[in-house]
Order: sequence, then structure tokens, then C-alpha cells
Amino acid sequence: MVQQKHFKSRVRERMQKTGESYTSARLQLLKALPAEPSVPGLLPGYPLASPLAQRDAGLWQRVLAQAGVENPATGTPFTEAMLSGLAGGIGFMVFTFEYEQITTATIVTRFHPGPYVGNLINRSGALVEEKSTTSTNAAQVNLDAALDAGRAVVVKVTQGALPWYHSDALEHSDSVDVVVAGKVNGEYLIDDGGLQLRGATAAELAGARGKRKKDKHWQASVVDPGETTVEQLRRSVLESVAETAGVLLGTVPPAGIPAPVAKNFGLVGMQTWTGRLCDTRTKKGWPAMFADEQRLRFGLERIKECLAGTAWGGPAALRPLYARFLAEAAALDGLDRLRQPAQLYAAVGERWQQLADAVDPQCPAEQRTAHFAALADRMEDIQAAEEAAANSLSG
Repeated sequence: MVQQKHFKSRVRERMQKTGESYTSARLQLLKALPAEPSVPGLLPGYPLASPLAQRDAGLWQRVLAQAGVENPATGTPFTEAMLSGLAGGIGFMVFTFEYEQITTATIVTRFHPGPYVGNLINRSGALVEEKSTTSTNAAQVNLDAALDAGRAVVVKVTQGALPWYHSDALEHSDSVDVVVAGKVNGEYLIDDGGLQLRGATAAELAGARGKRKKDKHWQASVVDPGETTVEQLRRSVLESVAETAGVLLGTVPPAGIPAPVAKNFGLVGMQTWTGRLCDTRTKKGWPAMFADEQRLRFGLERIKECLAGTAWGGPAALRPLYARFLAEAAALDGLDRLRQPAQLYAAVGERWQQLADAVDPQCPAEQRTAHFAALADRMEDIQAAEEAAANSLSG
């Protein structure tokens, strides 16, 4: 990755001399640098895969870094923690859906349902070009044009339609973002947030992009890194922190959610889940909802996946990542007060991890009531810690 302190100014100088766009000028300068160990076909400057805490924030961190987008306070690429925090950071949502043969349970611990990625892009200051089309051919033309200009491209795909999944399973039916980070030997290099790049032919990628008509072969790429100032970043931090605290505390309604459903979000949502875990009297209680062995097994596996996975959550419910964001932000002028909630969220993360570890997908059906009650006890402890942290965050 480019580390030169004045690299961005060199790009601007080349733009003035040649009339090239930012990405074209940057690409030419990157090509002139000494070669770094890389993957054949990988775009210059694209970071090699490393573990991610939150999938979307981590992927966009790589895309923005490849495009030369920098944190104005440090002069280095934004960290995953900072981008995740600017996106809204953390939240809570719980939902269950009963189908003919299974009951699904979904826990979301990142900021939701607000525009997580939209917030991240807007608050980073980068200029991002989005395109969509119903034409498969036009979609490939758009993709290749961005790659030829030296830009990593984010595209939407149906996860199970990717060749390394090849699955019709419910858990792989979601639309997700992946990064097209280069091309070699007729195959696109795909970064799906794992520890290695994957290859897909044009037909395979087109099939995954076109599986859902509503995705419309969407793509996004950075056309200019922007010129965000430290003061603009400071204001963005304050805006994101206020939004996060407001949704958690319930003073800001979750975006686009009808009032009757809002009980499933934020601290109130945690109370809702706790109540249903230990509700042995009604059909909405989890002991009744998951009385069937198959439903119980699938539901607990799903909860385990939600709490451990990086799509809608992350390790320890993303609280440690959010704590790192607050610690970074606290270094900005006038934001020292964020150090206290940073410490509180780091501690809350330990409680969330203990909860995730306690979920047992192999729990026998006859022991489910006791298991749910034990999880409810942990959730009561988490609720109290979350409320204290959110109140500290709101200032």
C-alpha cells in the first residue's frame, strides 16, 4: 500500500499536467512505484486480505484505501474501526419468522436499519459513482471500464450463487456486497471478506449479480478521494455518535420502521428478546416457539451465526470495534469525552462474547427452557451495561 506522505499531492500535480482523472493519475503513479508482493491481476494499491471484524466496513476500508482516501487527522487510510463508527457502528435488532418447517431467529448487532454503507461513504468524504442496469452486457461494460481505470468495484451478488458457495440454502440467499479487485486469465478477482481472493468467470459473476432483479447489476467505485478536513471529520463523528446513541436509547426512531415494530430495536429490543427467552406462558415465548427439535436446532444455530458472523454483526457484537472507533475519535479536538464510553463498550463486548459462547445449538429440546432462561440472565446483565454505555455516549 502506498505510504508516501505527499502521494496525494503528487496525484493532483499529475492531474493538472495531464488532464487525467484522479483515479487514472493515481494508477499511473502506482505503476511507477517499486513492485510490492502481490497477487497477479490485483489492482495496484489494493490491500491483501486480512481478518475483518465487520464485513461491509472492512471491505469498504480496502476499497477506499486502494483509491487513496485518507483520514485527514492522520494522513493514512481510514481504519475499519473509524469507518464502522462513521457508518453508525452498533445497534440491536431481533426478529423471528415462522415457516412451515423451520423458525428463523435473526439478531443484528451493527447499526440497523439506517443507511450503514451510505453513512460510511458520505462521512468518509469520498466521491463514489454508483451505476445500475437491467442489462447483463451493460453491467459487464460498466465493470470493466471501472477496472480499466484502476478502480476496485463493489457489486451486489446473491451469496449462494457465487461459484464457491453454489448453494440454495436459506442462509445463503441474501444479497451481499463483494469487491471486484482485479482480473487475471479471464477471471475476476473477488474479495468477499474472506482471507483469500476468489476467482469467477464473467458468466459466473454475471449470474450471481443477476440472480435478484432488484439488485439491477448495481456497482459502486471511488472516482475521487475528496478533500475532507479534520473539522468535517469531527462533525461527522459527532453526527454518527448522536445517531447511534439515539437509536439505541429510543430517542431516535429506527429509520423506516413502523412504531409497532420498533420494540424489536435498540435497548427496548434487548428487553423484548429477554422477555421472550423466559416467557413460558405464551406462544410468542421462545420455549413454545422452539419446542420442536428441528426448529430449536435451526434457531440456535442461526443465533450463534448472527452473533459470530461479520455480515450483520461481528466479534463480541462489534462493541470492541466500536470502542476502538471512539478511542480514535477521542483524539480529535474537543472529543476527549468519548474515552469513557470507549472503555464501557470494550467491557460490554466481553459480556456479549460470553453470551455468544453460551448459546448451545446442541441443547436437547427438553432442556430448552432452562437454556433460554440462562441466556435471558446474561441478557439482563448486558442490557444494564448497554444502557450505561449509551447514556455515556449521548453525553
